[in-house]
Amino acid sequence: MKNLESISNQLAVAAKEGKAISPISSDFPDLTADDAYKIQLMNINAKCDAGRTIVGKKIGLTSKAMQDMLGVDQPDYGVLLDDMVIHGESIERDTLLQPKVEAEIAFVLKQDLIGPGIEVADVLAATDYVSASFEIVDSRIKDWKINLIDTISDNASSGVFVLSEKRVPIDAIDLKTVHMRLYKNGVQVNEGYGSAALGDPAYCVAWLANKMGEYGVPLKKGEVVLSGALSAAVSAEKGDVFKAEFSTLGTVETTFK
Repeated sequence: MKNLESISNQLAVAAKEGKAISPISSDFPDLTADDAYKIQLMNINAKCDAGRTIVGKKIGLTSKAMQDMLGVDQPDYGVLLDDMVIHGESIERDTLLQPKVEAEIAFVLKQDLIGPGIEVADVLAATDYVSASFEIVDSRIKDWKINLIDTISDNASSGVFVLSEKRVPIDAIDLKTVHMRLYKNGVQVNEGYGSAALGDPAYCVAWLANKMGEYGVPLKKGEVVLSGALSAAVSAEKGDVFKAEFSTLGTVETTFK
């Protein structure tokens, strides 16, 4: 029998103690996606009650590479909190369980986006600027043995994120043709284009606004929106150095200490 509050507590304890748990979807096979978003929200509300603040949202599983890797056929979303923002160039590896690095295009909003009915033109009009970014995804589920229910419940497998200091006006870039090369310890490990994110990163943000609108949650002015990976995620360990080079957007770098 499913108990959503109990499941949310299991995830919270796993994050606090740094010990991954067995797949939720295996232990509770009757969970629905709606249940999973409720579990996610319970933990977000608990963190906000404890003093954290929401700084943005993220869309996950937008690229075919990531969907294939996890065996899913649709995106999901999560919430970004202030303690997920990495300031500076390094990340403490020991604060994460099993991190993987994704290179993404980040949007920063200058006005609210409230679904339903949001289209790409609305996203472009609401965007202040875009930047290169790393999302370091993480999972509280052992060995990344996850499906859609697991990752939604686990705040879309969120970890931390890094934003480039370079800000590019939305009208100065063709998002779909942005080319990204991802390097690990000086060696290129993959590459991708903006179009890898559901055909257009701005469409991803529109999808996100509309999906979150179903739960009465807006994308707010000033928030960061991570629009989805442009290639497959790459595992990170202590000592690894990552750099992503984007056309037009410049570079973003980080080191795991």
